[in-house]
Amino acid sequence: MATWRCMSGCGACCYLDPEERADVQDYLSPEEWQQYLGLVSPNGWCIHYDSQTRKCNIYENRPRFCRVSPELFTELYQVTAAEFNDFAIDCCRDFIADEYGEQSLESLKYEREILTA
Repeated sequence: MATWRCMSGCGACCYLDPEERADVQDYLSPEEWQQYLGLVSPNGWCIHYDSQTRKCNIYENRPRFCRVSPELFTELYQVTAAEFNDFAIDCCRDFIADEYGEQSLESLKYEREILTA
């Protein structure tokens, strides 16, 4: 069974372009939506994303909506604790496929990562 975990050096979820993530506004409060928009750079990536290392420069202090936990996913997406693992894996798979491709090295690495978690 696959177990969700964040893959270091990925960063696919840091692509925030609101035109490509149109539904994200539905899950955020008006204040969070404004904060989200303030994080989007002209190229669509988060202003705190380091494209060289593929890491977040403020990871420990990142906004609430950038975090992944069963409690937060229940609050934002109405995902039960029992559904969390599969839902989070599907989110990561979708983000990785969108940014790097379904058959990319990143996709293959992620599949290995969640199987060895």
